[in-house]
Amino acid sequence: MNQEVPYPYVSKEEKKIPINDPSGKWSDLVLLPEWEEKYYNVYTVKKHGKWVMLKALKPEYADKPEYKAMLEKEFDVRYNLCHPNIVMVNDLEEVPGVGLAIITDDVYGYSLRRLIDERRLTPRIVRRLETQLLDAMQYIQENHVRHMPITPDTIIFTEYNENLKLINVGYDQQDALSEQDTRQDIASYGKVLEEVLQHLPANLPKLKKIAGKCEAPDSPYRTVADLQLDMERRTSSQLYIIICIFIIIMAFVLIWLTL
Repeated sequence: MNQEVPYPYVSKEEKKIPINDPSGKWSDLVLLPEWEEKYYNVYTVKKHGKWVMLKALKPEYADKPEYKAMLEKEFDVRYNLCHPNIVMVNDLEEVPGVGLAIITDDVYGYSLRRLIDERRLTPRIVRRLETQLLDAMQYIQENHVRHMPITPDTIIFTEYNENLKLINVGYDQQDALSEQDTRQDIASYGKVLEEVLQHLPANLPKLKKIAGKCEAPDSPYRTVADLQLDMERRTSSQLYIIICIFIIIMAFVLIWLTL
C-alpha cells in the first residue's frame, strides 16, 4: 500500500499533532478521537516510515503511577494474545509528544460505529459478526481475559476485504473467568448485534432472536461456545432450506425436459 495515500479513516474531527523527533524515527502523528477511551488516547503514527497505532494515557493521567501501572499491565496481557481477529500488540515505548504508549499493528479500515452511522453495513459485515467476532471472543475467554465491554467503537473492519479486528480488548488476565464475566461478554455481543440489525434494510428474525437471547437476564448461553453452536444451527438450517429449494427447482426442470 502506498503510504503517501491519505490515511483511510482520517475524519474532520481528527487533528495532526506536531512531533519533535530529531532521530526521524517518529513522524505524522494523528489523533483518532473516535477510538479514545476514558483514560487513553489512540493515535496513528509512522515509525521508521511505517504506520502503526499507539495507545497512550491522556495527559492528565500520564504522570500518575497508578495509571502508568494500568497501561503496563494491559500491555503484558495483550502482548500474549495472538489471534487473526485481534489487533496485534508489538511493543511498549516512549514516544515523543505522547509518552509511554502501547504500539500495535495498524488497521486500515473503519469502526463498526462509523459504518453504522454512515449507513455502510453490508452482508459480509453481518457475517463477520456471526463468525469472526465470536471466534475472537471465544479465544479471549479461553485465555481468561477480562476486558471492557465490546462495542461498535472497538470493532474495526479492514478497508479492502472487510475482515474484523478487535482493538483494545484485554486488560486483565485471571486464573479463570466467572460466569458473570462470560455472560457480560455475551450480553455485549447481543447489544452489538441488535444495533446492527436495527440499521439493516433486511429483516433477519432468526438473528434478531439470537440477539435477544444474548441480552436476556436468563440467557441460555453460558459461554461463547454455546452461542456459537446456536449460530451454527441457524446457518445449517438456512443451508438446508437452500438445498431443498435447489432440489425442487431441479426436479421441475427435469420434469419439464421430459415432457
